[in-house]
Amino acid sequence: MRLLIFAAALVAISSALAQMPDIGTIVSRVAINQAKSLEERRNYVYTQKQLLRFVRGNGKMAREERREYSVAPAEKGIQKTLAKFEGKYERKGAFFAYDHPGYEYKDLDIDGGLINDMSEDMLSDKKGKDGISPDLFPLTGEEQLKYNFRLVKAETHRGRDVYRVAFEPKPHHGNNPGSWKGEALIDAAEFQPILVTTKLAWGIPMVVKTLLGTNIKGLGFSVSYEKFADGVWFPVSYGGEFDVRAVFFYKRTMAISMVNTDFRRTDVKSDIAYATENK
Repeated sequence: MRLLIFAAALVAISSALAQMPDIGTIVSRVAINQAKSLEERRNYVYTQKQLLRFVRGNGKMAREERREYSVAPAEKGIQKTLAKFEGKYERKGAFFAYDHPGYEYKDLDIDGGLINDMSEDMLSDKKGKDGISPDLFPLTGEEQLKYNFRLVKAETHRGRDVYRVAFEPKPHHGNNPGSWKGEALIDAAEFQPILVTTKLAWGIPMVVKTLLGTNIKGLGFSVSYEKFADGVWFPVSYGGEFDVRAVFFYKRTMAISMVNTDFRRTDVKSDIAYATENK
């Protein structure tokens, strides 16, 4: 009896492996579906909430901003309108509030400049059609060319069948190599990413180097997606935390997070719902 059960299990595993697509098929279908989903997202408006926080080397908070945006489709990508803002900074043991992005309370306010740049460059990247820099998550067709992918296993995640895929940069890939290693959970039915996590493999991406400098530890990001309609998947959460040592006196742990909510389908031809870049 035990031999029969064991044999049946082997047959089931072999059948499952035979039905599993190869890694090349998985990532190519992901690239195609990512492009289609980006176009479908143009039919939606939603709310985006951001939290940005800087903590000093002694563990005490230096600065924090909470932002809320209304996001609408634009001719290229998205257009964000600031709806709410709360900021505060610490000075000599006390916290002081401010009410708009880009606020600097002194001539050389490094935190004030960097925290605004993080929001603009990492959450409102004009090259990313949803505001997230495409350099951070290597699943688009262009970014995939820089990476090697490996199918780890098939599993279940929150009731959905998924493929766990690992990736790392290709060695010696031209003048613009990939920078990340990590894993992605890919929906097995629709070939859309559900969760992507990255860590710095080598080098520092230009978007990060320009913003933060080169002395960075623990750099990594994660993004999760949810399905809202056939072929329509949105990034619903995104974040990362890392340590920055810019000069001998500047030491910060920086955290960034974003949550997208209140998705509403709209008519992109409407002058009210469609935000053109000229407005």
